[in-house]
This record gives sequence, structure tokens and C-alpha cells, in this order.
Amino acid sequence: MEPENPTQQVGEAHPPENPNENAVTQMGVAAIAPRGHRGVRWVFLGPEGLRAGWSVLIFIVLLIGIVSLLQFLLKLAHLAPQHMEQLKELTVRIGFLQEGTTLLAIVIAAWVVSKIEQRRVSDYHLRGPRRVQRFFSGAVTGIVVLSILVGSLVAGGWMHFDGRALSGSQMLLYAIAWGVVFLLVGCVEEGLVRCFLLFTLARGLNFWWSLGIVAALCARVAMNTKANGTWGTYVIALLGLVPCLVLYLKKTPGQGFWDAAWVTSVLFGAGHTGNSGESWVGIFSAAGIGLVFCVSVKLTGSVWWAIGCHAAWDWGQSYLYGTPDSGLMARRHLLNSGYSQQHVIWSGGSTGPEGSILIIPIMVLILLVLIVQYGRKRQAESALVEQPG
Repeated sequence: MEPENPTQQVGEAHPPENPNENAVTQMGVAAIAPRGHRGVRWVFLGPEGLRAGWSVLIFIVLLIGIVSLLQFLLKLAHLAPQHMEQLKELTVRIGFLQEGTTLLAIVIAAWVVSKIEQRRVSDYHLRGPRRVQRFFSGAVTGIVVLSILVGSLVAGGWMHFDGRALSGSQMLLYAIAWGVVFLLVGCVEEGLVRCFLLFTLARGLNFWWSLGIVAALCARVAMNTKANGTWGTYVIALLGLVPCLVLYLKKTPGQGFWDAAWVTSVLFGAGHTGNSGESWVGIFSAAGIGLVFCVSVKLTGSVWWAIGCHAAWDWGQSYLYGTPDSGLMARRHLLNSGYSQQHVIWSGGSTGPEGSILIIPIMVLILLVLIVQYGRKRQAESALVEQPG
């Protein structure tokens, strides 16, 4: 899976002038043998240490194992329902337990892999300047653009409100409780996709590997008879094909990041097809906003803006406006809302506001906000961003 070139071939009659040429790499891992004598070591090690494919494989195995163990323990203690994946309504307790255990598993798996790679966990797009400021900037952007979307739906007659569902101290109590839950959601989904996977795949993918993975993801979605909104996955896969191919043909530096962005965005959309009530627009918007979040990582130097925006968007949909979020309703939300069932393409239907076709200009708006806010600062701040050691 590594696009990097191995060390240059060394002839037997002309040993390298530098005796350390094939010694230990700067990552602290044994370097690759010359091309003519690669052996088994070459399969596992590249110029940056452990090859990206093996890192991802180890991470996934650890993640699945730890999540399965923690969920088994929760069910054994009767703290979680037996079939959480079939839930159509989310509660604070279930959300906290599900997202909390998943985040714990991600942190443990990433920590183990970071030790193998001799990195720090913060290397996975968690470093960078002004992290707290980035987080709150993303949160403000998320709630503002969602409000613009909801306001547009109300103005068009595709959505309406029927008063408050909570009153008194319950409003503040559940605002905080759901804030914690959706902060965990943002950390889980961004930590998995835009932290570890985006960072690791960016150092190990080329266009052809990316194309193969995207094709495999689309095939997997197509074979899943219970998947919803599958065409959203196919659309985002096709939209990423030409730009990544152009970057490959032009041999653009840093192409691996955009290949990884393409793959992880398709993966993010495909991962939402299992949600009940999803539509093709909802899946497209999930994958599309995933790509926008990848752009935010590129422009801000870290994932914190994306975490803030993601958490605020989900909190606004589920708690503040009381709408479905990817087909799932939250119990104990602030406002009672309804949507037009005759114009689902506009209202979003059971998917929620992000299932409305108006999500497309909203995603463009978020992208423009990122470019205007951080595009000009990128070069000035690039020197301040810590590079992986």
C-alpha cells in the first residue's frame, strides 16, 4: 500500500559509502534492505517504518476486539440493550455508554499502534496551533450553518415547530447532557476517520490503491441488502475519481492526503448506510461533509475544528431543533418539530435536515467559510504546526 520508493538498489561489487545507509531509520525502526535483497522485512517496513496497511490492520483488529469486549461487559451488567444497532431512538444513557466505550477503544488502539510506530498519539492530526480556538470556531460554524438550513426549511414550508418539549431546569440539564454525548460523538467519528485513518492512509496510499479500496467499499454497500441510501456512496465515489486521477497524473506533491480524504469520505458515507431512515441525499451529505472536514484538517493543521463543528451540528439537530439525525431521534429534545412528507427531497424526511437537497449549498458554504477564515493564514501558521517526530 506504500507509494514511497524503497531505497535505491546497491550493487554487490559496490557497497554503499555510508555504512549506515541501510541501518535504522529516523522512525527508530529497522530500515529496508536493498531492493535486490528485500526479504520478508520489506513486506512490513517502509521508509517511514511500519507500512500503513499493517498499521490500519492492527488498529482495526484491536478496535473491534476492545469494542466487542466492552459492549459484552455492558450487556452482561445490564447497562446496555442487547441490540443497540437496532435502536430508532437515542437516549442520553445509551449515547454516553455507546460513544464513551467506542472512544476508549479508539484511544487504546491508537496508543498501541503509536507505540509500534514510535509516534505519539497526538501525531494523528491532534496537534497544531490554537486547538481550543479551532474547536470553538468549528462549533460556532456548525450551529450557525445548521440554523441557516433549518430556517430555510421553515421558510419554504417544508418544516415546522410545535412548541417546546422541555421546560424549566430540564432544558439546561438535557442541553448539557446531550452536549456531552455529542462531544463524544464528534471525538469518536473524527478520531476514527479524520485522525488515525486519514493520517495513516495519507502516508501509504497512491491513486490505484485508493481506487481499489473505494471500489471495494461500493461493492460492499451494494451487496448489503439492508443498506439505505446507497446511491449517496456511489455519487461521492465518482465525484472524487477525476480530481484524484488528475493529481496522480500530474504527480502532485502531497497527493496521498487527498487520496486518503477520498477513501475516508466514501467510508464515512458507507458507514451511515446502516442507519434506518437514511436517504441517498443523507448518505451523500455524510460523505460530503466528511470531505469538507478533511479540508479543515489540511487548512487548520488539526482535527479540532472538525470535532467542534461535528459536535455542534449533531447537538443542534438532535437536541435544540428536535429533528432526526441520520434517521435517529433523540429522546428529551428541546423543540418539537415536524417535516413535510410530500416533499421529502426538500424537507429531508426521516433523515433529518441533512437529508434535504439544500444540504448541498450548506456544504459549499461551510467550505467557503473554511477557505476564507483559514486559507490565507495557512502559510503563516504552517511553521508553527509541529511535525510528527
